[in-house]
Amino acid sequence: MDAIEAPSVSRVRQMVAPPALRATNNLTILYYPWLPQYADANTERGATWYDYDQLAISWGNQEQYEIVNRLGRGKYSEVFGGIDVRHGNRKICVKVLKPIKKKKVKRELKILMNLRGGPNCIELLDVVRDARSNTPALITEFVNNMDSKLLYPTFSDYDVRYYIYELLKALDYCHAHGIIHRDVKPLNILIDHQQRKLRLVDFGLAEFYIKGVELNVRVASRYYKGPELLVEFGYYDYSLDMWSVGCTFGSMIFRRDPLFHGHDNNDQLCKITRVLGTTEFWAYLDASSSSTEGMLTGDQLTFHQKYQIEIDANLDALIGTHSRKPWLKYLTSDNQRFISNDAIDLLDKLVRYDHQERLTAKEAMQHPYFATVAQADKERQGEQQGE
Repeated sequence: MDAIEAPSVSRVRQMVAPPALRATNNLTILYYPWLPQYADANTERGATWYDYDQLAISWGNQEQYEIVNRLGRGKYSEVFGGIDVRHGNRKICVKVLKPIKKKKVKRELKILMNLRGGPNCIELLDVVRDARSNTPALITEFVNNMDSKLLYPTFSDYDVRYYIYELLKALDYCHAHGIIHRDVKPLNILIDHQQRKLRLVDFGLAEFYIKGVELNVRVASRYYKGPELLVEFGYYDYSLDMWSVGCTFGSMIFRRDPLFHGHDNNDQLCKITRVLGTTEFWAYLDASSSSTEGMLTGDQLTFHQKYQIEIDANLDALIGTHSRKPWLKYLTSDNQRFISNDAIDLLDKLVRYDHQERLTAKEAMQHPYFATVAQADKERQGEQQGE
């Protein structure tokens, strides 16, 4: 995972729509096993659940809130700490959105509204706008967060297990409700370590998953982008978030921030292939479904290839040839207390080229790595129900 000085390469992709959308009736059924868990989460609920264009925003009273200090800023927003003067000066967060299309504001609002009450998802309290500029702002619960670069090095092995498990709870709820976060990273995982509270935040890039719909590949932060984004494959799903979880988890246990450190998108892909191997990478791009192997020939076999992604020859040369590296190569005296067979197995099942092979959030929560955390969580829930 050493640095590679990579020139900027123009990548031209040739992609086809998912074969299931083009196939004849007798072939289409072969593709249904590839659909992700919660594939119909939105369509089963109906258009009113996911059609954010129709959302009528009910604006709150801006005078109810006072800004106290700035907490951070991003490409699309600035976040401030504040107080709600009408509710005993309770602490709140104010996310002021920079000039963006109203459609994106509606999308984020609709998603936050749909996720209300979900475990570990940031709670939307109100939405207001400035009387003069009409700049919208989201009012959410306050989390006494510490910078991950300062917090993560203080974690015990149990802390890592606990907080990744809490993150998976949030993501499983998102996915079950038809939502891909598309920007999972430490900056968007707020942790109040004293209260042992985690919140998944910033749904500005989140999107509703509708099977067969091509999505924007210019999402997520570079170090947490899944390979599907880096090869510009737009028919991804919830598993994109699971790659990002894997990168976050890997950086925690190996004490490497980030796990894959590319200088640009091309170099990011190079960094990944130098660890996961190039043979596996080309197999991912050209993989045919094992369920159809031996059943089809000629044009039919080509028609049934999983992804049929082609990359620019210059990028091909840039990637080169690399063998897969064992994760234990990155074991050090500093991180060895976090490394176990279960930890490596979980990481390996999250950081997979083929998004269809990654664990879902629900499957990951059932992994033996979380056995002690899951048992403690079950007991805690039982105690709360008994109160």
